[in-house]
Amino acid sequence: MTANAFAGRTLLALAALAFLAIASGPAAAQERAAPRDAAELQLSFAPIVREAAPAVVNVYASRTVQSRPTSPFFDDPFFRRFFGGPGGGPGGGPGQGRTRERVESSLGSGVIVSSDGIIVTNNHVIAGADAVRVALSDRREFDAEIVLKDERTDLAILKVRDASETFPHIDFADSDTLQVGDIVLAIGNPFGVGQTVTQGIVSALARTRVGVTDYQFFIQTDAAINPGNSGGALVDMKGRLVGINTAIFSRSGGSNGIGFAIPSNMVRFVVQAAEGGGTVRRPWLGASMQSVSAEIAEALGLDRPSGVLVTEVGEGSPAERAGLKVGDLITRVGDAEVTDPDSFGYRFATRPIGSTTTLTVLRPRGETTLAVMLEPAPETVPRDERVIEGYSPFSGATVMNLSPAVAEELRLDGFEDGVVVAALAPGSTAARVGLQAGDIIQSINGRSVDSTRSLERMAKSDPGVWRLEIRRGGRVLRIALRG
Repeated sequence: MTANAFAGRTLLALAALAFLAIASGPAAAQERAAPRDAAELQLSFAPIVREAAPAVVNVYASRTVQSRPTSPFFDDPFFRRFFGGPGGGPGGGPGQGRTRERVESSLGSGVIVSSDGIIVTNNHVIAGADAVRVALSDRREFDAEIVLKDERTDLAILKVRDASETFPHIDFADSDTLQVGDIVLAIGNPFGVGQTVTQGIVSALARTRVGVTDYQFFIQTDAAINPGNSGGALVDMKGRLVGINTAIFSRSGGSNGIGFAIPSNMVRFVVQAAEGGGTVRRPWLGASMQSVSAEIAEALGLDRPSGVLVTEVGEGSPAERAGLKVGDLITRVGDAEVTDPDSFGYRFATRPIGSTTTLTVLRPRGETTLAVMLEPAPETVPRDERVIEGYSPFSGATVMNLSPAVAEELRLDGFEDGVVVAALAPGSTAARVGLQAGDIIQSINGRSVDSTRSLERMAKSDPGVWRLEIRRGGRVLRIALRG
């Protein structure tokens, strides 16, 4: 080896050591620096990828669906006799009237977050799946069971079946320490081409108008994210998980440099729920709130719109017991600033049940701090879920008695009692007359509806004309229908 070659390798080795020192030093989170010379620009992300990539998996979800032919003849009883469909004669062989089974599949990504095979992915990747299989980067495949599905965060937790080995996994980072401009890597399986790594920066934090989950508080990145990346890892320069890639903003279906990831602190909260019994239990405040507009900020004497304004406090709720009042301006949850109802919801929802947190509140006489107990929404009355049948405008509706717990599940604001429509069967009478999930049925022909039992009883009557009073989104709708 020549002296020049040896010197060149020595410089490369020193550059690699410098990179590792920068990436893994104890003060890396605080000491951020731009590249200072050409040598630093030639540094590689390969050491980070070698550590993180083995913990990112492909997720294959499949489900069996029933399909039937779309021929217009199938709806005619005469032709059904020949096609062997329902109502057909004996021996009607495998004609086009028979219901057929077909398998639908979807592909996404996932992240192993513990050595015993706990995997995080997006709920929309495995929604409706009958079977889930995961493939590691070394091409080994395993069956996985669904431990938890949380539609509200679009997260799902899987567990490798019959795992008897130690799996590579990624540690969680504290997503609250991220800063705009930090370098991140996205690892996943875009378009099913195989595991792919892309690099970018944190473009923005706390994005709240993405419209993907209930808890709008996303990390935005320009690292290329495409279909198939859903459920994959967003990692920092220490190879730690800072987010789960979930959505892109795109008119073409491909990456436009605007991708969104669920912060790792929310992911960790859902993983802990799965490990603690498989149910996500979120703290309930029992208060309604609204954003602070420029006009409200001016009226309150604020220099800028910020915080959330309390508009309603439920009787007997944790908010009332803590001393929260209508008109209070909440500016912080714990040590975290809140700027709108979405950021408040994220900060409050990621606090553990059974503990206490503080709310910093601004009032006309100054700032004060309130201690709030973190407890789940109570089911103050039995939900008594029923499916209404027979001949009435409610036929095909699933209804429940309303309580704070049911209101939380159905994402309803307010603190009303009564009976709520939880779901509607497709094509049912209730759906055709215009009822919607979340509708609160207040009265029928002038008679108050106070329970699912009374609604079921009233639905069996035949009044000739149905006069309904329904509360929807804070407005009362009055509907008249012929029987």
